[in-house]
Amino acid sequence: MRKLANGLPHQRTLVKPHLCKAGVQLREQIDDSYPERDRSSDGWIGDAKHQSSKSDHNPDLANNSIVRAVDIDSDLSSHKSESLYLADQIRLYAKREKKKRIAYVIHNHKIASPILNWRWRKYSGSNPHTSHIHISFTPKGDADGSFFEIPLLGGKQ
Repeated sequence: MRKLANGLPHQRTLVKPHLCKAGVQLREQIDDSYPERDRSSDGWIGDAKHQSSKSDHNPDLANNSIVRAVDIDSDLSSHKSESLYLADQIRLYAKREKKKRIAYVIHNHKIASPILNWRWRKYSGSNPHTSHIHISFTPKGDADGSFFEIPLLGGKQ
């Protein structure tokens, strides 16, 4: 353990994990637009399974324990297909957003990211993300909690 100039051991200060500002803003817009939605599959902090692998749900200890992912339950309204529309609008927003706060979107066996210019492609990970929409953020979303201009969430096209 490293010692300070006064000879006392240096204690690393642990910061409580917290969701990036872009994640907080997007989740609030979804909550405002769908106040009666199911939240049972919502989440942002990684469980034991996530913690055993690389995941945006795990706190970035090198950057103040920031978490750069949020899951939104797919049961948004009485229309079961609503989550497909929302995931697609988030994808389209990410494609045109100049700030580049969104890293990728996963929902219903599909993933979209800059790799194929935000086109949906097959997702074959262990979790098909049918019960929720997964949104991962870039470090640009850490401090930028500005409004997401997504039509289903009160934004302009």
